[in-house]
Amino acid sequence: MAALSLGMPAVRRSPSAAPSIEGRPDAAGLVDRFGRVAHDLRVSITSACSLRCTYCMPAEGLPVIPKDELLSASEIARLVGIAVHDLGVREVRFTGGEPLTRADLVEIIALSSAAAPGIPLALTTNGIGLDRKAQALKDAGLTRVNVSLDTLDREHFTRLTRRDRLPRVLDGIAAAHRAGLGPLKVNAVAMRETLHDAPALLAWAVEHGCRLRFIEQMPLDADEQWKRDNMVDADELLAVLGEHFDLEAVAREDPSSPAEEWLVDGGPATVGIIASVTRSFCAACDRTRLTAEGSVRSCLFSDDETDLRGMLRAGAADAELAERWRAAMWGKQAGHGIDAADFHRPVRSMGGIGG
Repeated sequence: MAALSLGMPAVRRSPSAAPSIEGRPDAAGLVDRFGRVAHDLRVSITSACSLRCTYCMPAEGLPVIPKDELLSASEIARLVGIAVHDLGVREVRFTGGEPLTRADLVEIIALSSAAAPGIPLALTTNGIGLDRKAQALKDAGLTRVNVSLDTLDREHFTRLTRRDRLPRVLDGIAAAHRAGLGPLKVNAVAMRETLHDAPALLAWAVEHGCRLRFIEQMPLDADEQWKRDNMVDADELLAVLGEHFDLEAVAREDPSSPAEEWLVDGGPATVGIIASVTRSFCAACDRTRLTAEGSVRSCLFSDDETDLRGMLRAGAADAELAERWRAAMWGKQAGHGIDAADFHRPVRSMGGIGG
């Protein structure tokens, strides 16, 4: 199939064409050729979003995926159950676009919680509308939330997101705290335009009991404006933060965690940096992804996708779906290859893949 514009899907395999499993060991989990095993599932449930962040979406947004092409709440829950019970997944996070734009989000969480009892269920959100749904999501089985917030400067926020909605985001964070959706993490993409807002954001996060993590911008923007020589890297960000705080590096608790962490002014508060570009953690990656249309995507930077929706709707058994999922992950690439001379950015933007 030809790649579609604006980061929309380009599934590379038909439901009947299974990816190769040559050389794969007889293992139940999601192992790949490099010895990594995926335990962390990211499930995108929509490409729609209430913001238009410049590092993610075009100003006009992504094309709407027809409802019948999206996985339904029950289909999502079934695949979550297979991932946990058959494939060794230990944590599930729901992403978008913006997952709060799905009217059936509470149902998705409730059914997934029932399909995989005891498994942590998280949500990555921009927080807009969370004030109205936080308690219902908690009651349905949601464990915690990650809220995307890049700056506390309202003018900068509006320019970056193309929407004047900072108060709505802060209302959502407050509601998540009240509902007990914690630990509450705040994700901030390190951008040139908001670099000098970073110390104020960290001070606010410490004061409000949020775990702040800065993320290096990756070449996943729909407008394709990313340039390596203009991005804010971890070293530059640490230098700016270091002018205001005493930062002490601490070891990762989980070697598969993408965030390096520093104690802030002696702790206990910490700040994390996910240096996806300059300090690649691909060798320890333990993620597997489902797109909103039901395809397995083994890596953010691979356009290879393996369809499960077609099999699911054709009546495939759980064991067949699990085996296709294993095959898809066996072919996972070694790393994102951003520094390689032949690097090609993926067809989908971040909004179409899911964070």
